[in-house]
Amino acid sequence: MAGKEAIAQRQLAGNGSSPKFGLTITRKGSRLCWENLCLPVRAGTSSLGCARKLKVMASVSNSLSFKHGLSLWCPQSPSLHRIRHSSAKNFQRRGFVVAYSSFANENREFVIVGGGNAAGYAARTFVEHGMADGRLCIVSKEAYAPYERPALTKGYLFPLDKKPARLPGFHTCVGSGGERQTPEWYKEKGIEMIYQDPVTSIDIEKQTLITNSGKLLKYGSLIVATGCTASRFPEKIGGYLPGVHYIRDVADADALISSLEKAKKVVVVGGGYIGMEVAAAAVGWKLDTTIIFPENHLLQRLFTPSLAQRYEQLYQQNGVKFVKGASIKNLEAGSDGRVAAVKLEDGSTIDADTIVIGIGAKPTVSPFERVGLNSSVGGIQVDGQFRTSMPGIFAIGDVAAFPLKMYDRTARVEHVDHARQSAQHCIKALLIGETIEIGNFDPKIATFWIDSGKLKGVLVESGSPEEFQLLPTLARSQPFVDKAKLQQASSVEEALEIARAALPVEAAV
Repeated sequence: MAGKEAIAQRQLAGNGSSPKFGLTITRKGSRLCWENLCLPVRAGTSSLGCARKLKVMASVSNSLSFKHGLSLWCPQSPSLHRIRHSSAKNFQRRGFVVAYSSFANENREFVIVGGGNAAGYAARTFVEHGMADGRLCIVSKEAYAPYERPALTKGYLFPLDKKPARLPGFHTCVGSGGERQTPEWYKEKGIEMIYQDPVTSIDIEKQTLITNSGKLLKYGSLIVATGCTASRFPEKIGGYLPGVHYIRDVADADALISSLEKAKKVVVVGGGYIGMEVAAAAVGWKLDTTIIFPENHLLQRLFTPSLAQRYEQLYQQNGVKFVKGASIKNLEAGSDGRVAAVKLEDGSTIDADTIVIGIGAKPTVSPFERVGLNSSVGGIQVDGQFRTSMPGIFAIGDVAAFPLKMYDRTARVEHVDHARQSAQHCIKALLIGETIEIGNFDPKIATFWIDSGKLKGVLVESGSPEEFQLLPTLARSQPFVDKAKLQQASSVEEALEIARAALPVEAAV
């Protein structure tokens, strides 16, 4: 079936005869039109007033080439013929049959679960490839459109007189110099947003999701971008006392600011990025600030002792106190029920009316355990294209456990740049199709996306300035390339020369 026109056939059985006839159905935006009759596609049933009323249901199958399938039938008839169009790339994108009245989401071809950095950058990539409008739905537990999460422990925590960061100022994709994707941006791009309604269950066989509010959602391809949740102290040692804070979203940051406005003594638990950033913010509020961590120095995984010492001296010059190599026994409550102190294993205590815990995060895999988890690093196991073991389901960002070729191991990266890059890499693989990888970080690696012989995109890691300059030209021109020749390239440099040679003369650089 070509273009946006579908031929739907219905076979009626009655009185021993089987008359056949065809209807031409045209999709116009959110309507399906037959001659002078238009049916909203979100309607569950409609009546066609010919000789009798017929119930209408829609069978939609989505594929890479903008196809729409529709079947009309009489529910009473056992002789039912439906036209379905399956994608050639069925390991990536699957067709589905739906009754339009059953599902809460109108956009069903692609569904992203999660509303963080990865979701925002994935949305941008869908838009760049013309595949978002009327096709993409994002389901988020948050009340806001995707934003640059690192701001929450940086500019967002500034005192009010220091012009703190606030939304819509740091919606994605401003963190990488891109367009600010406000809620209005999503509307303009035809992206359906479902806020404050996390997904609680999945039916993989039926390709459906259920949200906390009970909404039933349908998907063709599913992208899991649920990120992480902050690691918490157990309730039995005071981890949930009023005045104890964890930061993962805007609501968490707002609650911490409310405490900082009244606080006098702040204790930060953890000597990593979160701990250092929150401590710096507390200094901005002119509060008595102490950082406690079990290691010998700040950021032990990244800093050398000498580098850590420089930062510690800077913090100490601004009044921050350090308690190193310490283990916490429990958090103690005061007479009003709020946290009042930190008790260490050595028996000493440190007074605090506000405590911020920054001891890491855990991948949010629920309710997607059946998709396939990684037992060593946690998260959802994916391949080099961020595909899970289940056809049509992908995972990106913090929650994805992916093969890291540089070190020949599986890794899970909790970093904003990975959220951005994995989102773009995954969506390009999903939309464009075949990929060819050249190199193995020796020292370079490149991925070429090819669709119907055309080079649709290139990703190069550790390339030269000249090679990076070539990439936009290739993306704009999308030349036809010799796939076999590209696959046989012995190096990234050779592969890029093959792509360069495929450019038309006027586009060659």
